[in-house]
Parts: sequence; structure tokens; C-alpha cells
Amino acid sequence: MPLFGNTFSPKKTPPRKSASLSNLHSLDRSTREVELGLDYGTPTMNLAGQSLKFENGQWITETGISAGVDAREAQRLRRRNQQLEEENNLLRLKVDLLLDMLSETTAESHLMEKELDELKSVSRRRK
Repeated sequence: MPLFGNTFSPKKTPPRKSASLSNLHSLDRSTREVELGLDYGTPTMNLAGQSLKFENGQWITETGISAGVDAREAQRLRRRNQQLEEENNLLRLKVDLLLDMLSETTAESHLMEKELDELKSVSRRRK
């Protein structure tokens, strides 16, 4: 019994059979798409009666009679949104202005109270 003489030697694997038995690899791309069903078209869906299709990475409403009405409604909503944003900005500006005025009058009031307290203490000392 040899101590180091018998090393591990795995069996050789048998050769593989042909890579593909079908002739689909010899067909051109368009024929393969037709045969294998790889041409899906654009994805579409219907939500709340409105048909949408996926093009260039975005969902777009399909054109039709209702799309014109929806486009007008969307334009009206955009204008209304713009008006509300402008009104909101104006109101924020007014709130900032009122807060500035309040802080200024509060500071003046505290200064006047401090001066009044000092005058009261001076008048008490004189008496």
C-alpha cells in the first residue's frame, strides 16, 4: 500500500451531443420572431375607461374622441394648478411679512417695557 503513490484522477467526461437539434438557429431574426412569438407590440392597458399605451418609457393616452376632451381637461387643470400655486406663493409672502412685522413690534414693545420699568425704578428712588 503506497503512502503517496496513488493520486486522485477523475474520469474524463463524455463528449457532448450536438448543441441544438432544431433548425431555428439558422433562421433570420424576423422569421424567428414570427415563429417564436417574440414580437409583442406596445403594451396597452385600460384604466377607468381610458386606454393607455407604453411608448418611450412613458404611459400615453391613446388618441381618440375622449382623448381630446381629456387633453382639454388636463390643460384646464394645469392652468388652475398654476393659479393656485401663484396664490399660495402670495399668501406665503404675506405670512412672512406679517411675522416680520409681529416680531418687530414685539421687540419694540419689550424695549418700551424695559424703559418704562427703568423710569419707574428711577422715580421710586427719588421719592
